This record gives sequence, structure tokens and C-alpha cells, in this order.
Amino acid sequence: MVDIKDINKVYFLGIGGIGMSALARYFKFHGKEVSGYDKTETPLTKQLVSEGIPVHYDDNLDLAPKDAQLVVYTPAVPKGHTEFMYYQQNNYPLLKRSEVLGAITRSSFNICVAGTHGKTTMTTMVAHILRHSEYGCNAFLGGIAVNYNSNYWSDERDTCVVEADEYDRSFLRLTPDVAVISAMDPDHLDIYGTTEAMEEAFIEFAGKIKPGGLLISKYGLPRGNDLKAPNQLTYHLENTQADIYACNIQMEHGTYVFDVQVKDWKLTNVVLNMGGLHNIENVIAAIAIAHHLGISATKIKAAVEAFRGVRRRFEYVIKDKDVTFVDDYAHHPEELRALITGAKGLFGNKKCTVLFQPHLFTRTRDLASEFAEVLDMADEVVLLPIYPARELPIPGVTSNTILDKMKNDHKQVLDKAQLLQWVKTAAQSASTKTAGGWLLITAGAGDIDTLVQPIKQIIETK
Repeated sequence: MVDIKDINKVYFLGIGGIGMSALARYFKFHGKEVSGYDKTETPLTKQLVSEGIPVHYDDNLDLAPKDAQLVVYTPAVPKGHTEFMYYQQNNYPLLKRSEVLGAITRSSFNICVAGTHGKTTMTTMVAHILRHSEYGCNAFLGGIAVNYNSNYWSDERDTCVVEADEYDRSFLRLTPDVAVISAMDPDHLDIYGTTEAMEEAFIEFAGKIKPGGLLISKYGLPRGNDLKAPNQLTYHLENTQADIYACNIQMEHGTYVFDVQVKDWKLTNVVLNMGGLHNIENVIAAIAIAHHLGISATKIKAAVEAFRGVRRRFEYVIKDKDVTFVDDYAHHPEELRALITGAKGLFGNKKCTVLFQPHLFTRTRDLASEFAEVLDMADEVVLLPIYPARELPIPGVTSNTILDKMKNDHKQVLDKAQLLQWVKTAAQSASTKTAGGWLLITAGAGDIDTLVQPIKQIIETK
């Protein structure tokens, strides 16, 4: 295993990924020479370039540094990638992102947040509370914290807050002192094969917790009784059978005020300026971790109230009387369920339109019925073609695979150009669709986020 401390020049294959870019920023912060490749230019890669990290977008050996002392790659890079094959065939130190993250955190105090959904928001909440309260931490996030416009920051305190990704079994390389498991719903079956195999990986993750460590898990998880840890707490939105729960929840204009019960400790009048009841559930687990670390009630409450969220996690794009436009990363049926339920709970008098881009052919194939059931909760649905990410097409699997299973009559599949044209027409009549106005949601983990600003401009123009 290469010693991270001895490395001076690092090259990233797939540097634009959210987890990869956090590691790139880590090495840059520690004075290393960092550069990378990615398939396409994005706002995130542009930000990396502005921070002094060169990025190129052609699979071109002439652009790949031959003096790299460490090459970090994401599993999303195709094995036939020219640069990847060059480094592999010439015996460069070639490590997955998860291996590097495991090496960085091997000797630190680690708070690791896992789960098939909720982990990005919860990880960011925990890291924000530790930073805002001046407790301090190093943060490796799976999303961009709006408060800091970054997915990485550093601190002198040797505490790391890490998003523990189950994809490719990456989280099994981590050694938590405090671990969270938020959900174990079926996902990444292209990797795990079966739901049971995926659940076993979460059980193994819980087994990685250090002696004397703490596991905080969602109350009622399948096989929750099989999760073993030195110390355990459960959490749930409002179920008083859990060790941690919220009570006295009140909401007004997208803001929540509530109390948090953590066993024999209570925090009252917590203010969360973020939509969705699922985000109350996320933040109560983060609050329990902060309390476990000894952060004062006053500092916890101030940090939560100041939290501005995570980019593309129930992010308000427009919020006015006639139109509310929410953008979200939701790409699993249960994430969509939480998103639509939360949005309709806050804005139930508005007509709910969901624009959804399915992510991965395998996920669409495996969960088409579940997607159809959840999308039927909306008043109308527009599906984009499947975003393939790392996959090749699967014959017979398209967005129509979901559409054909839906019972909602107001449904269609449109490409990006058609969708923008549809929004122009819809926006002209949005305020008259219902007395309450229009609730528009864009959702997906692909590149639907590139349509958010064009859609916003259309709506504001109309």
C-alpha cells in the first residue's frame, strides 16, 4: 500500500465526481500537485480549475502526466479507457477512491454516514454542525454544502466526517468511531446481485465500528437486529419506540420548528430552514451525534438554524405564491417518495408536476414498478430518457418501462429540447392550473441539473 504522506503528485481519473473532487481538494489543501481527467466539463470541474487543479476532457495519453506518483480512479471509468490502461500496464500506483479515503482516515476519529438514501444530507448536516459550533472537523461530502460552496474542508482537529458510499462496497474500507445507517433499501443490484447480499454489506459495515464506538441506525430497518455494534441508538421521525425522535413539529412556509428527544436528553424549539419531513429525520440523527460529542445545546440549535442545505437536496429554485420550483437528486423510488411526500405536505394546494430523469438502465429495470407507483403520487409526470452513467443500454429497457406501469393519465416521455418547449407552454398557464398555483419538481442523479437554470429562466420570463 502506497503511503499517502510520501506522495507529491496525484492524478485523478474521473475528477469531476463528487467524491473524487473532495479527495482532489484534500490533496491540493495539503500542498500536493493535483490534476485530473473527466469525460465532460461541469460547474464542479470549472470550480476545481479555478482552485488551481488542471482538468482535461480528452482520453489522451499526451495529456496524462507520466510522473504521477499516485493515480486515483473511480469505478465509473471504463476499463477500456486509454489512460487507465496505460497506468495499469505500466504499474503505476493505481487506487480506487475508496482505498484512498480509507488510507486517509485510518488513524483519525471517524464519523461515517451510510445508507441507500439520506446520507449526503445527513453527512453535510453533521459536518456543518461541527464546523459552525467551532468543534471542527475534516469533511468529505457527497454533495456541495450551500453554506460553504464545497464538498471538502479541513481543520486541525483529527476528526473526519465521511459519506460512506455503499456502491462497489466502498464503505467497507472505512473504520468508523461513530456510524450511521439511514436505509438499506434495494439498490446497486448490478453490484450486489440480491437484496440480501446488499444487506449483508451493511451488516459488515456495522462490524467495522471501532471498540467502544457508536452505531445510530434508522428504527425499523430490515435486519436491523443483525446490526451489531459496541453501543447502539435508533432514530425515527416521530416513533417514540426509537431512542431518538422528533416531537411537537410545526411548519410554516417551508420552515420547521420541533423538539428532539435523545433518550434522557431533550432539545427544544429547533429551527430547520429546509423542506421535507425526511430532513427533520436526517437532522435529528445529526443532532444526536453532536450531543454525543459534547457540543452544547445552544451551539447545536444555532448551527441547525443556520444550515442552508445541500445543493440539489430539496433545493428551492423558485419559491413564491404562484410557483414553487424544487430541484432534488432523488434517483431511487424511496427518495422520490420522500421528496414528493415532503413537497406536497408543504405545498399541497399547488398542482404537483414531476420532471424525472431515470438513472441507470439496471436500476430502471430492477425498480420500474416501484418508480411507477411513487410517480403516480404526482398530478402529472414528464420522464426524460434514461441517463446511462457507467452503463451500456439494455435492450427493451427505456423510460417507457416506467411509463407503461404508471396509472396516472398525465404522463409522457420527452427529450431535453422537447421538455424545455413543454415547460414554456406549461408556464404560461401555471398560475391558472389550480387556485394554489404550481409545484414543479425536477429530480434525478444524471444531468437533469443542467436544465434547472433554463427552466427557471423560462418560468420567470413567463
